[in-house]
Amino acid sequence: MAQIHFKFLICVGLLNCLMVCGFAQQGGSTCITANAKSCAECIQAGPNCGWCKNITFLKEGESTSARCDDLEVLKNKGCPSDEIENPRGSQKKLKDKEVTNRVKGSTESLRPEDITQIQPQQVLLKLRIGEPQTFSLKFKRAEDYPIDLYYLMDLSYSMKDDLENVKSLGTSLMSKMKNITSDFRIGFGSFVEKTVMPYISTTPAKLRNPCTGDLNCTSPFSYKNVLNFTSDGSLFNKLVGDQQISGNLDSPEGGFDAIMQVAVCGAKIGWRNVTRLLVFSTDAGFHFAGDGKLGGIVLPNDGQCHLDNNMYTMSHYYDYPSIAHLVQKLSDNNIQIIFAVTQEFQPVYKELKNLIPKSAVGTLSSNSSNVIWFDYRSLSSEVILENNKLPKEVSIEYKSFCKNGVNGTGDEGRKCSNISIGDEVRFEIKVTANQCPEKGQSETIKIKPLGFTEEVEINLEFICECDCHLEGITDSDLCHYGNGTFECGACRCNPGRIGKQCECSIEEVNSEDMSGTCRATNSSEICSNNGDCICGQCVCKKRENPNEVYSGQFCQCDNFNCDRSDGLICGGHGECKCRECECWANFTGSACECPLDTTPCVAANGQICNGRGNCECGVCNCTDSKFQGPTCELCQTCLGVCAEHKDCVQCKAFNKGEKKERCDEECSHFNVVLVDQREKLPQPGQYDALTHCKEKDIDDCWFYYTYSVDSSNKAVVHVVKTPECPTGPDIIPIVAGVVAGIVLIGLALLLIWKLLMIIHDRREFAKFEKEKMNAKWDTGENPIYKSAVTTVVNPKYEGK
Repeated sequence: MAQIHFKFLICVGLLNCLMVCGFAQQGGSTCITANAKSCAECIQAGPNCGWCKNITFLKEGESTSARCDDLEVLKNKGCPSDEIENPRGSQKKLKDKEVTNRVKGSTESLRPEDITQIQPQQVLLKLRIGEPQTFSLKFKRAEDYPIDLYYLMDLSYSMKDDLENVKSLGTSLMSKMKNITSDFRIGFGSFVEKTVMPYISTTPAKLRNPCTGDLNCTSPFSYKNVLNFTSDGSLFNKLVGDQQISGNLDSPEGGFDAIMQVAVCGAKIGWRNVTRLLVFSTDAGFHFAGDGKLGGIVLPNDGQCHLDNNMYTMSHYYDYPSIAHLVQKLSDNNIQIIFAVTQEFQPVYKELKNLIPKSAVGTLSSNSSNVIWFDYRSLSSEVILENNKLPKEVSIEYKSFCKNGVNGTGDEGRKCSNISIGDEVRFEIKVTANQCPEKGQSETIKIKPLGFTEEVEINLEFICECDCHLEGITDSDLCHYGNGTFECGACRCNPGRIGKQCECSIEEVNSEDMSGTCRATNSSEICSNNGDCICGQCVCKKRENPNEVYSGQFCQCDNFNCDRSDGLICGGHGECKCRECECWANFTGSACECPLDTTPCVAANGQICNGRGNCECGVCNCTDSKFQGPTCELCQTCLGVCAEHKDCVQCKAFNKGEKKERCDEECSHFNVVLVDQREKLPQPGQYDALTHCKEKDIDDCWFYYTYSVDSSNKAVVHVVKTPECPTGPDIIPIVAGVVAGIVLIGLALLLIWKLLMIIHDRREFAKFEKEKMNAKWDTGENPIYKSAVTTVVNPKYEGK
């Protein structure tokens, strides 16, 4: 009875152990591998890690790090819930003013700084490492929001006709912008180029008047602020009307210098903390950083204001700003830029627009008459959130909830488009602490919509210590009287002390007599870098996977760093012991990847690899490269594959040939399958290494067959059952053909002869007829007769 009771207790103990180990493996692995020595280290290991501060929690032999584990595991191990330290993050809105519902035309007078378009304005987040805090941010475009617009114009000679139209721009813009806001101000500035060669001519005459002919132009300049912001449109027209065109030598202009000064000289120009618009009007390209070297200017632009009497005085000293520098300054000063350029330079400035957030490109007609019709609504209909540089300990994620159910994450989570005045959109902002800051426990993040001055200030406080830290006892005998602080149920050792009760000093541990016992012979590594030397003894580190363990006197062994095969340690055919595979029977190799069984290498003829290779790891390694196949039985490139089996195919399929008498003895290594037609022979893909053959038998008949190997490595031959034999000549048709040919040839020759004779006769008859026609005799006389009388005529006879 006592024996039964004892066995029952053992079973219960094992069951409890398995339950605890199961919980540890499921949730506490991250907390365990942190090897935390204090509550602070534990809560920084992960958001699910808790610390048991109960003094009696540890069992004999357990290290301090065992207090840090998953919350459920700690409870199952017997730690009371009120003894578990598990601080959580929180959030609090410090300033949460509602967005303004101002209506255009309202008699209520509000200053720009009293208008709120973003909510909340200030948030406090308490962050625990790995535990994100998420809060909502609301944005609403206010009705009748004030606008400051600065018109920056190129006054080079090519813009001469445009200046006349800009002279009436002030009142036109005032009229146009009344449809958008009742609080509108306008300013004006102009630019040409740096006042050094080769951008302008520096001869005295050209400095006085850079234009040719009788045209009177003003001296060249880099940038000039003509008019500070004003709500008087007629004053704008008057001052602009006094401006004169200037000139330069090259086509690109110095507009970037002007944009930089407009952005950073807000105090001198008069920008308010309202919507800021900059209209940049030109009909040419632009110089940027590096182009100043042409004029011997090498100092980078300093991004500072250098206006003296409304003139930029350092163009000859500082290089043009870079595009990135301009983007930074425009963003810092909440300025949205509109490029009003001619059709010719539209592609250039559209590419520039892609680099400058919250910018737009408008088409400038040949005389600038359409410049007032820029699309302010499209520019202001998009809200993009940006934050200042994040501390390295923090990451941030955005998610947008825009109009018509359009949501965005990632980079798209920062913005919403097609927002009209009065529309309200929402963003979710998730802030996560990845580590505790080295110094201080607080940081600040600022988030704002691009082009707006309002921002959200996020104050961050990091939870890096447990509450029980404040109750620590610095002079406790549990920690060797002053060698550490007894807090949260364990000793938190002072710098230079280690051990469960801070009983050892680092100097002692690192000394030759103490640390020498933690190093293997001829090794400088303490505990093989896989453990800690605690008072002269190696305590091996724990792994996240509880099945992976370090072992050995110096933690030099493990069961997870052995060679792998097919992704498995020791190929799944052995055990990893101290970083070497101990293979099971019939397996060998560094990863137990090679089976010793040679059965897969035995060919159909009973030979291993057909005598043409070696069986290695259960696979034939053919020594002759031309042979292949599971048992080196095939040779795709050999000319004798068909000839090799020709005689056996004849004797087995047709019972003839040289091996007819000894067919059973020499041709038993394959089976023959007869088919009716050649089309029924196997095709490529049906068998491994399929070979089609065509051979002649002893009767000069052609027979067709295929040689292949089936899934069981057995050779299979498919033969067309009927050979194709040649037939003898048919005598009768041949004789008849010869006779007919001779007769036809004779008839043809006779006809030709007859035709030639007819032609000859006709020619002779025609010749006769021709001679007959030429005859001169009288038909009454004999043509043969000759007269016997001879008449002689006296030539001197005169007939007297």
